Amino acid sequence: MSAVNTDNAKKREMKKIEIIGIVLVIASFLGLFFKPGFIADIFNAMVNKSFPVAVNTFLTGSVGIAIICSVMIGRILERLGFTDALMRIFLPIAKAIGVNPAVIIPSVYNILGDINAAGRIGGPILKKAGATRDEQKIAICTMVQSQQSFSTMMFGLVALTAVGAKAFVVILIAVFLPLVIVPFLMKLTIWRDTKAVDLDELPSFTPTTDPLATIFGAGREGAELLFLLIIPAIVVIFAFIGALEYIGIWQPIEAALTQMLTMLSIDPTSGMVSILASPTLAMAQLKDVAATLPANLVIGSFVLAASGFPFSVIFGQIPVIWSGCTDLTHKEAMGAAVLGATMRLITAGLVAILLTPLLV
Repeated sequence: MSAVNTDNAKKREMKKIEIIGIVLVIASFLGLFFKPGFIADIFNAMVNKSFPVAVNTFLTGSVGIAIICSVMIGRILERLGFTDALMRIFLPIAKAIGVNPAVIIPSVYNILGDINAAGRIGGPILKKAGATRDEQKIAICTMVQSQQSFSTMMFGLVALTAVGAKAFVVILIAVFLPLVIVPFLMKLTIWRDTKAVDLDELPSFTPTTDPLATIFGAGREGAELLFLLIIPAIVVIFAFIGALEYIGIWQPIEAALTQMLTMLSIDPTSGMVSILASPTLAMAQLKDVAATLPANLVIGSFVLAASGFPFSVIFGQIPVIWSGCTDLTHKEAMGAAVLGATMRLITAGLVAILLTPLLV
């Protein structure tokens, strides 16, 4: 028996993950010997980077309450037949494109409220409507093309007006046109497993719960979303940024992002706030200085802010929320979100560079 065990031990080869583990063990001992405070310092950097956003902004700030309210408003609209009405409105457009009309629903809920509520409400709608996995990915890719709150749009309107831009045309191009263009492009290129459906093939999406149960249930759902999904996702993303910042890797990445925004004719200051922190905060800051900036920078910044950014949403919140309420895995949901965010970044640059003369 011992001879058999010896033979099995000899045959077992070292796996790649075991090699990585050994390297980490050696690095940990070397770190404790030569720089014993390194592990503690990098831990503190992770905590200090994630604490202000997770606690001050989401836990005790107004953003957390806004998320709970947005879920509540979304569920009330759903209970009042809003989703069924959207299905009827978008059905002709969706049939012309050749996709399930439920693909556009998360984007509309996103524009009205919050990207987290859009996933929580729109994801199950997609499954109920029989949307394929490809159509679910198209829905995420389309959703991140639009702004997450009315405040982003309102602050952006002030900034656009300050430079004399045709605000209505900019909003039409930046917010509403992607609802049609993105599903069409994605169906033609990457995610082709789609099918148009007739209204008779779709179930009713209006719940039959009691009004009070809908309201209080939505409030509890919003709180669960905030505390169990969003805040942990925020901590993960900003903790990684803090660690990279401590070891000196994040600073070059941030500098490269700033240079890229400048090349795309996007105001680098507000653009970085949109990508890293909050598009609403970016527009709130931009409206105060818009009159001193060239029109193309303001327009490009607004188009970028009307999106699914920041990084914490793209890499954290969307994968966590959508993988829990659709057929998609974390990787699939994140891939669709990253592609949509990349498309949005390119769109902002193209609008700012090519269309500014027509928009001012």
